[in-house]
Order: sequence, then C-alpha cells, then structure tokens
Amino acid sequence: MSRMCEGRVVVVTGAGRGLGRAHALAFAAAGARVVVNDLDVGLDGTRGAGAQAPAGSPARQVVAEIRAAGGEAVAHGGDIATGAGAASLVAAALETYGRLDTLVNNAGFLRDRMLVNLDDDDWDAVVRVHLKGHFLPLKHAAAHWRAEAKAGRRPVARIVNTSSGAGLLGSLGQCGYSAAKAGIVGLTLVAAAELARYGIQVNAIAPAARTRMTEHTFAESMAAPDTGFDAMAPENVSPLVVWLGSAASEGVTGRVFEAEGGRITVMEGWRAGPTADKGARWTPEEAGETALKLLGEAEVPGAVYGA
Repeated sequence: MSRMCEGRVVVVTGAGRGLGRAHALAFAAAGARVVVNDLDVGLDGTRGAGAQAPAGSPARQVVAEIRAAGGEAVAHGGDIATGAGAASLVAAALETYGRLDTLVNNAGFLRDRMLVNLDDDDWDAVVRVHLKGHFLPLKHAAAHWRAEAKAGRRPVARIVNTSSGAGLLGSLGQCGYSAAKAGIVGLTLVAAAELARYGIQVNAIAPAARTRMTEHTFAESMAAPDTGFDAMAPENVSPLVVWLGSAASEGVTGRVFEAEGGRITVMEGWRAGPTADKGARWTPEEAGETALKLLGEAEVPGAVYGA
C-alpha cells in the first residue's frame, strides 16, 4: 500500500478485531499514526475477563502488531458511547501525537431478536453503541476541528462512519441494528452538510465482511480456487476506508459506499420518484387510487435481507 496517510493521525473505534483491526493496520501501513480504540466486549456488548487485563487486550495486541511492523500506535480502552469516553478518545490523539486528522467510527455489537421478542434493554444497548457511539466521537472531533478552523488552521479532516446493508435495506431479526445503522446514514448526511465549512468531510461505508458479527453468515472462506482471493476478508474493505480518510479524497463528502470483496458501489438513497399534485386536498379514495398508480410507476425496492 502507498504511504497515502503519511503524517496523519487516525482514530479507529472498535479496532481490536474484525473490520476495525483491519482498518487500523491498513492506516498504519499507509503511514498514519493510529489510536486503536476497543472496549474489549463480547459479541453482545458485555464485558469479559479480558477487560480486566489491559496488557493483553485486543487493542493492545493491534498496537503491538503495528509497532512490530515499524508503525506508531497507542491503545485507548474508553467507552466511546459516553461523553467522557469520547472526549478522552480525541484527547488521546492530541496528547500523544499533537493532532487529529481522521476519525473512523466502527465500534458495534449485536443483540438480534425478531421484533416482538426484542427487549427494551437490548434495543437501547444496540442503538447506544452504534448510533450514540458514532455521534459522540464525531461531535468531539468536530468541535476540535471547528476550533482549529476558527483559529485560522483549517484542517484536512475526515470522518468515516460505518452503516450496513441492514441499515439501507433492513434485515430480518435485526430491527434495532437496522434502525441504528439507518440512523448513522442520516447522521452522516447532516454532519457532512454542517461541517464542510470547517474543512471536515464525512462519509459512510456499508461493508460486508467476515467478522465476529457475521461469522455464521460468512462461515466459509469463499476464497476463489484459482486466485485464492477471499471475498469476505475484512481487509478488502480497508483500502476504501484509507482513501476516504486521506487528503486524496478531497471533495468527497456526504456519500455512502457499499464495499464487499473486490466490489465498491456508490449507494443512492432516498430521492423523489413518481409524483402527482392535485393542487387541492385529496379524498382518501383519491389518495389511495393515486398512490397505487404512482407505485406502479416506481422502482421496486430491494428485498429486506433474510426475507
């Protein structure tokens, strides 16, 4: 990989395993100094014994990998879904390396249930880590960059958020996860519009890869026998994230990219389709008749995953 991010300081949340680990290693290989955040929790977000042994935590293991390869990295074990944890994450970059250039919001976990079986606490936990865990680091990083811009030091700042196909199309048994991931797309669009004046670009990816959260879905390696290319390896997603997190992506903001294997797709979201305007109030019968006519002219939406 080229040294596309030479001199940049990058924060990656949930970087102890899976996609986050792949992103952290890829940024380091591209020349960045990396803050590796990971709370070391189970697949469902609960703390395990590893959380009591920071020396052997996943974040510290990734830091060791980066340093062994000649890169620079530091571990951060705070909860980024709290104001204090998110503030300390930005502070870790500034205090260790004197700057912050890129934030990759990646942390998340699953508590899957069909809608009628999903407990309130499980809904709250999933929305908290995915949606609030994106909002708070974004808020604190943006506040720093805004202050820099106002002081005459306009940053070349980048934020890469992590949505999902579940957030774009929905996924059976994942109503909380799908809702949170859809919310991340809305957050991305608003943040991109509000922060552009300060030199901050905000984009999102919807990745498909084999991680702890998808190991049952993508259990097989899916490596092509002729090339050995593993289409579900998380490392396939990271090159796009590195580019979005670099100065080379200048002018790209408010966009959502799907990334899987060797495929990159620009996702096109809600936009006006067929329309009708009576110029006056509809009756319910007229509204229904018109809606059916318009639906017949509209594109059929993609199927919900698992349907």
